[in-house]
Amino acid sequence: MNTALLLWDRLIPHTALYRNIISDRDPKFTSALWTNLHRLFGNKLSFSTAYHPYELAFKYSDGFTHNWCTLIPTLELAYKTSVHSSTGQTPAMLEKGWNTRPPSDTLRKDSMAIHPTASSFKMILDKVKHH
Repeated sequence: MNTALLLWDRLIPHTALYRNIISDRDPKFTSALWTNLHRLFGNKLSFSTAYHPYELAFKYSDGFTHNWCTLIPTLELAYKTSVHSSTGQTPAMLEKGWNTRPPSDTLRKDSMAIHPTASSFKMILDKVKHH
């Protein structure tokens, strides 16, 4: 409890407090320190399922299995710009307060014919967003 009080005295006056924090059960958030902080602040700590981006990458890496880690930025973008059923919002909106515009929204059909990667990028984004 001493560390929680120290954080209360030194950190909290300079930052904002959230009413609810959602964690993926990371030990940092399940520790006695965080439990005491939440009790002291009177806010709620909720737990979600863990986010494992490599599982998403593996699931949608059809044809790219030799180099699937190059898909991670594309999959992350698709994830952040997809509306989630639990919140009704995109992670980008919840994180930044506005929705990012994925490059697939601006890809022209002629650019997809010029460079096969553009077509693959759009196909992967669309596939992830619909699952």
